[in-house]
Amino acid sequence: MLKKSLHYMLLGLVLLLLSSCGTPGENWVVDFTEPLRYTKGAETQIEVKIIEENEPVVDVSVRAHFEMSSMSHGSVDIKLEEQGEGIYSGKAEFPMAGKYTATFTLKKEGYTVEKIVDVEVEKVEGVATINGEPINSDDLEFYKFINELHIAINREDDKKKFSGAELEQRMAHWDDQQQQIQNNNQLLTQIIRLRAMALLGKEKGYTASDAEINKEVEAIRDKYYQSEVAKDMINKFGEDKFWSKEQKQYEYIVLTQKVQKDVTEKVKKENPNVGEQEINFLAQKDYEELLVSQVSSLDIVIL
Repeated sequence: MLKKSLHYMLLGLVLLLLSSCGTPGENWVVDFTEPLRYTKGAETQIEVKIIEENEPVVDVSVRAHFEMSSMSHGSVDIKLEEQGEGIYSGKAEFPMAGKYTATFTLKKEGYTVEKIVDVEVEKVEGVATINGEPINSDDLEFYKFINELHIAINREDDKKKFSGAELEQRMAHWDDQQQQIQNNNQLLTQIIRLRAMALLGKEKGYTASDAEINKEVEAIRDKYYQSEVAKDMINKFGEDKFWSKEQKQYEYIVLTQKVQKDVTEKVKKENPNVGEQEINFLAQKDYEELLVSQVSSLDIVIL
């Protein structure tokens, strides 16, 4: 009788341990890291993070199936590639904006789980594409804000440094700059210049690590927060929205900086006896020529 009771106790303990372990993957959480945006004729960037108890889940094979929740307009299937730190991303062309049900099939170490997430694919008016990558109206909005932010900071600084006729001249200059950024074509040119050279950086095999991006973002954050007018403007724009966009912006900037460094080092090697000022002039000239060549090699479509 004692042996039988002991047997049942051990069996119960085993079942308890098994139940407490749970099914592998059942506690995984799949979250989109940024909104999904639809632009007609362009692919949408899809990025998710998989976590378990706030820790990233790595080495997962991820497939995503998107289907509209309320109507049948076809479906979207995509394999997401691992980027590290539990991040998985890919691109897909959606048939339209609207509400979708995303079914994620996650495979790891011989077991498979499914996670279902409802998501809104937002319609954004596209203004251009670079190799199929959209430039949207909210990109223009952000670039306009960045320009306005820098103009406001410079106005604030000049008011401390100058007075009289010289101050009036400086303010007139910033008035002219403010007028120029109302032109969307100028903003679009700024975006194309940066993204084109960032693409060249990727073609050269460069990457922008989280550490590199965060270092640049923290540096610009410190600079902005030294200015009262900048702090106020960022607060009105929305701090979370602003810094989220800056994070993406600095991925492009870090890649571009690496291309610029390449150009400068090449000029120094070719001109060992030239002073720094001349080096900078020659490097800028070569950079602009490289930019023109890179832009001409890209498939840029103005919508």
